[in-house]
Amino acid sequence: MQFSGTTTIKAPPETVFAFVTDPNQVGSCGPGVESIDVIDPTHFKARAKVGVGHISAKFNIDLELVEAESPTRAVIKAHGQAPGSAADATGTMNLVPGDEPGTTTMIWATDVIISGLIASVGARLIQGTANKLIEKTFDCIRAKLEA
Repeated sequence: MQFSGTTTIKAPPETVFAFVTDPNQVGSCGPGVESIDVIDPTHFKARAKVGVGHISAKFNIDLELVEAESPTRAVIKAHGQAPGSAADATGTMNLVPGDEPGTTTMIWATDVIISGLIASVGARLIQGTANKLIEKTFDCIRAKLEA
């Protein structure tokens, strides 16, 4: 599945980049994220509870910041395992100055492959849930950076 979009944040690109590449900061905005462990500057582990329809699972997730060009671009890869399910994702973000001074437009895209029990609930249900989680994440990021 693919997800993509743009969002405007009332903060300069340097501030947005620093926030979204700091696992402890951005992790606090991830719905269901229970913990983040920083292994080194580019490797992290997370634990998150994800529910789709009537199925809920706790994922152990390995994350790697594979590309970071401050303050304009970052790419992160993730592999998550839960009992009976797995997910792999690659997320890309590009930051450009917004139309108004001091704002940033984030252009983002994510490719996700889900297998196992969670995948069995169907793409439409997964997509709807993912869109809600993405919206909550961006609402949180904006709230923290625009405060």
